[in-house]
Amino acid sequence: MTGVVARVVLNRGDFTLDIEVAVAPGEVVAVLGPNGAGKSSLLRALCGLAAIDQGQIVIGDVVVDDPARDVFVDPAHRRIGFVFQDYRLFPHLSVLDNVAFGPRSAGASGGKARDQARVWIDRFGLTDLAGRRPGEISGGQAQRVALARALAAQPHALLLDEPLAALDIATRQDVRAELRSHLRSFQGPTILVTHDPLDALVLADRVVVLESGRVTQAGTTAQIAQRPATSYVAQVMGLNLLRGQASAGLIALDDGGELHAPDHLLAGPALVAVRPTAISLHAHKPEGSARNVWAGHVTGVQPIGDRVRVTVSGAPSVVVDVTAGAVVELGLVAGSEVWLSTKATELEVYPG
Repeated sequence: MTGVVARVVLNRGDFTLDIEVAVAPGEVVAVLGPNGAGKSSLLRALCGLAAIDQGQIVIGDVVVDDPARDVFVDPAHRRIGFVFQDYRLFPHLSVLDNVAFGPRSAGASGGKARDQARVWIDRFGLTDLAGRRPGEISGGQAQRVALARALAAQPHALLLDEPLAALDIATRQDVRAELRSHLRSFQGPTILVTHDPLDALVLADRVVVLESGRVTQAGTTAQIAQRPATSYVAQVMGLNLLRGQASAGLIALDDGGELHAPDHLLAGPALVAVRPTAISLHAHKPEGSARNVWAGHVTGVQPIGDRVRVTVSGAPSVVVDVTAGAVVELGLVAGSEVWLSTKATELEVYPG
């Protein structure tokens, strides 16, 4: 089993997608980005539903798209398994025949395709559902059927387009863990596109961040989660991201204010990532060990799960997560004057 290496350039009027991606056998790479970033366009190019304008796509040892050499392999001959966001199961076919469509599309006879489908149905725990139609099964079960159909064709690569987006929140957590297990058993390369950072962090080995058709950050899931390079990445990872200039352990922030950092050696442009839970709010200027203390005023208060997210304007402006009890105790409402503090050791500071 071999991997995928691609340089994809697609020109669509005012929008241009320009991305390089390489995925090794057995590796899962998530392409994370907001709506309109070009994620689905990338998948369409990889599977052959859209011809690229520049670049080259290699799947295994086969060049499947290279406009400079007038090479284009149609989708039916690319040996790619595709799981769509809405799964696109055939409503008039049983679960068994939906899964059998995978090997049938790869050239297997009807009988052999059904035999192969039964193996995958058993592997995915769908045996009791084999005779049902898509309208008679749950969303999580439909996701398993779609994945089984894609893998039953023995693809050289697997593409997943927002595979959990159609599920409700209660189902998504269980299906995410199950999907991770199935992806780990696939020996080929997998590309997963998503706008959900949790999908990327749980399912992928590496993450490529796509914004406005360009890669803005790439790395392991830990690198992306701990050291975001853009405001978008920081936001989806639930972090505050501040920019400034570092010198002798002090960060002069671009938007005003300064922070003491744990690293005294860093000099020049710097990024500071800080968790909303690492910042404390106070009614009066605090005294204590925190080296970073500044004033601000509350501009928003919003419940998020079992915590409350407080947006504070100041130098710097940040979001802070506190308990509901703290909101009551401090009387936090829009317009409240507050003091903020955080320890230097709570800051993740790195070259910007």
